[in-house]
Amino acid sequence: MSQNITNTANINASNSMFCFQCEQTAGCTGCTRAGVCGKSAMTAKLQDTLTGALIALANIAACSNKNSNNNLSASLANEINHLILEGLFATITNVNFDDASIKNLTARIHAAATKTANACNVSIVSDYDMNNIWNANEDIRSLKSLILFGVRGMAAYAYHAMTLGYTDASLNQFFLTALDSLSKDWGMNELLPIVMEVGRFNLTCMELLDRANTETFGDPVPVSVSLTVEKGPFIVVTGHDLEDIKRLLDQTKDKGINIYTHGEMLPAHAYPELKKYPHLKGNFGTAWQNQQKEFASLPAPILFTTNCLMPPKASAFSLPAPLSSRIHHLFHHPQMVTKTSLQSSKRHLSLVASLRISTLPESMVVLA
Repeated sequence: MSQNITNTANINASNSMFCFQCEQTAGCTGCTRAGVCGKSAMTAKLQDTLTGALIALANIAACSNKNSNNNLSASLANEINHLILEGLFATITNVNFDDASIKNLTARIHAAATKTANACNVSIVSDYDMNNIWNANEDIRSLKSLILFGVRGMAAYAYHAMTLGYTDASLNQFFLTALDSLSKDWGMNELLPIVMEVGRFNLTCMELLDRANTETFGDPVPVSVSLTVEKGPFIVVTGHDLEDIKRLLDQTKDKGINIYTHGEMLPAHAYPELKKYPHLKGNFGTAWQNQQKEFASLPAPILFTTNCLMPPKASAFSLPAPLSSRIHHLFHHPQMVTKTSLQSSKRHLSLVASLRISTLPESMVVLA
């Protein structure tokens, strides 16, 4: 979040913010200059703007349902559901530090809101002002924060399930209901039941993701994981997204490149459909919060997947020209990664400190 809940007078300054949505927060109270997670004050503000746009989209959808004017096509309904999950997911801690992508996502939400209003013959709703929550009565602010932070976390589970082809209509409807409730001038009696529903639907969401993972990759089983990095070219994968590591394993099969997990990707070794790949060799490093330290001098490409990401240090690109400029280009244009760039990475493996091949959602590594 970007608004100071006790004093918003200074918050419009470009270097000011307020975020208290995670346990990392500075002084256990709130980050006010930059996030401990690594996000800037500007990123925090843009995430607030994105959230306000999501609430407006939910308002329009709710209005169309209330007036029985819901003429949404299946494709538009799917687009709305996808944007709700993607937008909420993008605002949780350590997921998205890219201001340009946040602006682009907000524009897509605005476009979907306009299409929804036109399709259902309802008025377009302005983006919700998040100051209304951050400056609300303490009890109301707390309840609405529980709802917002709760559905953000749920969206991470639901997004991962969605990428595997698993969705739930009741979940999609609840995301809209919860976001719509944030804009209402409701008291504790109206908001508390929504908070309780967040808990109930969170269990539904976790069940959905568990089913998506186990039906796609098999039931996980206990397994010993090597912590030794073997000689030869390798790629490290960090984050949560099992679909991404599956794609990478497919695309590096029989190419002489070993794959190592990092942090939250460690459980990938337990799934039969992933552990069957002989070049999934082991695990490198420790927890996700140590990415900057552990990746700073790593002589290998790194695939960052959603979520639990730390932005790489600038020193990661302090490499001899022209390699440094080329890697910087790939960092900011991940869609350009091809077989040629992989071959180049293999040639210069000893020089590459921390090459981000791709940051997801939405992008895919293409190695073949």
